[in-house]
Amino acid sequence: MPDTEGVIQYELDYRPGELPTRPDPAPLLAWFRRCRAAGLIGQDPSRYDGYAYGNISLRADPGFLITGNQSGGRTALAPGDLAWVHGCDTERNRLEATGPARPSSEAMSHGEIYRALPEVRAVIHVHSPALWHAAAALGLPITDPSAGQGTPAMAREIRRLLRGRPSDGLLAMGGHEDGIIAFGPDMDAAGRRLLDALDAVERLSEAR
Repeated sequence: MPDTEGVIQYELDYRPGELPTRPDPAPLLAWFRRCRAAGLIGQDPSRYDGYAYGNISLRADPGFLITGNQSGGRTALAPGDLAWVHGCDTERNRLEATGPARPSSEAMSHGEIYRALPEVRAVIHVHSPALWHAAAALGLPITDPSAGQGTPAMAREIRRLLRGRPSDGLLAMGGHEDGIIAFGPDMDAAGRRLLDALDAVERLSEAR
């Protein structure tokens, strides 16, 4: 399936509503700003057909908070720009969500990580050409290129990778141009893994 940035591929049952009282979204909003400033989340008319890219989530019980669809082009977000996904069924390609905003098109992939790894509390999906092209050299797990963005096939590929080998909290999306996912037990851990990988790419470049 062709990669279609920003386009929701799943069936969404969405009703506007309130966010849960927990978790505190402050770490999510802070890392959005950091990733946005670094160009890992954003919007550029010359890239990805002009669609915004990147999204961040935090586990909630049940489900997870995630940045709203096409919110990556904003400089900063507020709680009103978030969605609460409280139901995620990969097999039926269906999400149930509420909150002030509709969830990101990549929400299914976030849900699969939370489903596969109970210890994960935070997920960051960014676009980094440098990391994506160096994924094999860094030893990152890579999803099959035939699995497109936001699809059940991508979710199944993520599940396969996470079950098939130990994870250091990073994976590359082979069928989603420049797509990288970092995850960890909290938002700071996920963010540090991402920044450490970028440092590793820089060292690789210097060594050539």
